Amino acid sequence: MKRRQAARSHAAQARRDTEAARPARRRQAGQPFVAHESAAVYGTIDRGATPSRPLHEPKTASRHQLTFIDLFAGIGGTRIAFEEVGCRCVFSSEWDRFAQQTYEANFGEKPAGDIRAIESASIPDHDILVAGFPCQPFSISGVSKKNALGRPHGFADPTQGTLFFELKRIIHDKKPRAFLLENVKHLERHDKGNTFQVIMSVLRRELGYTVYHRVIDAVDYVPQHRERIYIVGFREPRAFSFPTNGCTSRPQFGEILAGEVPDKYTLTDHLWQYLQDYARKHRERGNGFTFGLANLNGHSRTLSARYHKDGSEILVPQAGRNPRRLTPQECARLMGFSMYRPDFVIPVSDTQAYRQFGNSVVVPVVCAVAEQVVKALRRRTSVAPSESVPAYSVPSRTAQMDLFSVRDRIRRRR
Repeated sequence: MKRRQAARSHAAQARRDTEAARPARRRQAGQPFVAHESAAVYGTIDRGATPSRPLHEPKTASRHQLTFIDLFAGIGGTRIAFEEVGCRCVFSSEWDRFAQQTYEANFGEKPAGDIRAIESASIPDHDILVAGFPCQPFSISGVSKKNALGRPHGFADPTQGTLFFELKRIIHDKKPRAFLLENVKHLERHDKGNTFQVIMSVLRRELGYTVYHRVIDAVDYVPQHRERIYIVGFREPRAFSFPTNGCTSRPQFGEILAGEVPDKYTLTDHLWQYLQDYARKHRERGNGFTFGLANLNGHSRTLSARYHKDGSEILVPQAGRNPRRLTPQECARLMGFSMYRPDFVIPVSDTQAYRQFGNSVVVPVVCAVAEQVVKALRRRTSVAPSESVPAYSVPSRTAQMDLFSVRDRIRRRR
């Protein structure tokens, strides 16, 4: 008993020492993971530099430290969040070679490649599985694009649509104590809700997990409107609640902007005129498209992976000049990376950096959810399934047949 109390005291002191060594930007009790008193909060992000912060620095060192794996890892946003709440990463996987470069530059390890080629037995045991599985097959823009090109979407997408079932395979084989999955808000409504019903059926009925989900808008954490669905599951029934926002004021877009930026980020006369004409044409047709000229005292639209094309969704106004794109460093601030890693390295081109941050998670949102997951796992008590599992509707026959056809395709490929 005394040894346990001493260990807890040591861990608490380690947390206090770590916090004291970090920037003053730390949330107060009941506040979300954001502070926006000045632009200095968002830090400086280097290109191609070696991080001054030690790689793999955990928030606390404990014999009972929770472990996690980082699947569809991207550039490590979810890893930063879970390390921030005291967890340790034991495995990562990301197939995109440019994202692997950024991940390795910041964490000192290159993620394993295509998850479909990784056997479950080669993945270390872990407490938490974390995955932001590809959203393109389910997002509004992704579905619209695929429909326009006559390509399948959702589970019918042969490349990305079946990757959820790779997660199912790993969860089934490794049986983590908990998982956190992230995707676009539209996942709930894709195919009239059938896709989401299939996912819930797999997680709850086939895998036997207690599952919670919620759509969270990042606007209370960073100055960006970005709604994503977070799905949390526990192997043993546990009481869980998503973070509640306690901020009294929202961060402002102007706070993430640099003082001076190179001229290359300012739109050319030709591109600026094109965007204005394109928006006018759509207004005359009654369509909703328009470029997004950001309000410096408010928040921006959602940063997307297509930002490298013209930057139209988030344009920064400039007095007496055409508006400009965000720089990659500003994108990183907008996604909350430099709140925790002020020296986050961007070793790739602008085009690749825009894609990477557009596909990433908002780090402080994941950090807030991760904190709740860890709290739930640390509790000694659990709850009865009837108290924890929300009401569930059985998938339609069409959705069930889609599930079976996807499984068949996976089995044939193997």
